[in-house]
Amino acid sequence: MPNQQYASCIEACNACADACDFCATSCLQEQDVKMMARCIALDIDCAQICRLAASYMARGSEHAKAICQQCADICEACGNECAKHQMDHCQKCAAACKRCAAECRRMAAA
Repeated sequence: MPNQQYASCIEACNACADACDFCATSCLQEQDVKMMARCIALDIDCAQICRLAASYMARGSEHAKAICQQCADICEACGNECAKHQMDHCQKCAAACKRCAAECRRMAAA
């Protein structure tokens, strides 16, 4: 079953997507939403590509490695933005993005 070899990466992608969704929603509740606009936009992008990458890996797509490489780049951008903000949801999201980027880079290099 192809998805077994990617289980750790799939899990990281799903966890990152969930963290990004929560972060985006939480950012919308912050006092200065405009200041959080880039964070929110990257959260949405990151959640979407993480779910896409997980689905490509789950079905053993021949394009999974390429999608995971792109996912790693977007996770890195999102994590860097989230890390700039001290709110707990942003810090947790940054950690999830960092983990997912590492897993996706490892998967894409295999």
